[in-house]
Amino acid sequence: MSCAALLDGNSKPKSMSRARQWTDEVENLYRFQQAGYRDEKEYRQVKQVELVDRWPETGFVKKLQRRDNTFYYYNRKRECEDKEVFKVKVYAY
Repeated sequence: MSCAALLDGNSKPKSMSRARQWTDEVENLYRFQQAGYRDEKEYRQVKQVELVDRWPETGFVKKLQRRDNTFYYYNRKRECEDKEVFKVKVYAY
C-alpha cells in the first residue's frame, strides 16, 4: 500500500476478490458488509470514529452503526457460515 493511500481517507480499492475460506478477517468483513460498508476503513471514514467496538476475547466486531443510524450487534462467536463465505468481498488497496 502506498503512503498516499494511507494518508488519503477517500482512497478507493484497486481490486476486489471473493473470499474462498473462512478466516478472522473474512468474519469481520462479513460483519461490515452486512451493515452496509465495504470494510473497516470505509466505516471509520463514514461514521468518523477512531475505534470499532470489538469483543476482547476474539477480536471480532461487536457493534456497528448502519447508515440509517440503527445498530447491528454481533455475537462473540463466528456468524459467517460456510455457505456465506463466498459472498464476502475482499478489497485490495
